[in-house]
Amino acid sequence: MEVNQKDALAETREWPSDWMRAILGVLTLRALEAGPSYGYAIISDLEAHGMGAVKGGTLYPLLTRYESAGFVAVEWRPGEAGPGRKFFSLTKLGRHELERTRQEWTRFTATSNDYLTNAPATREGTR
Repeated sequence: MEVNQKDALAETREWPSDWMRAILGVLTLRALEAGPSYGYAIISDLEAHGMGAVKGGTLYPLLTRYESAGFVAVEWRPGEAGPGRKFFSLTKLGRHELERTRQEWTRFTATSNDYLTNAPATREGTR
């Protein structure tokens, strides 16, 4: 198999579900940072940025929780050629949550990467 084919397969591979559960919330807020969007567009944006396919059955309950928490506002907009769409936008509280979570995630991943890449310390009593 050529290197390019291997890279393409790696890019389309799904991330482990427990990893996605841990980061999907902040990624969803990040997807809304540029402005209001609707569910399918958020899913497409995440997939286009290498996060794999997120199911609507996973995203929509998260957006509902974020609406209840005050992180997102919801607005129905009429469709141009079909039914209306529910658009989500970040609230001021949602922007604050995005920034807080972004900083925490960055700190967490730096700490994790440091632990994973540095040589393990020798424990007393082992060879």
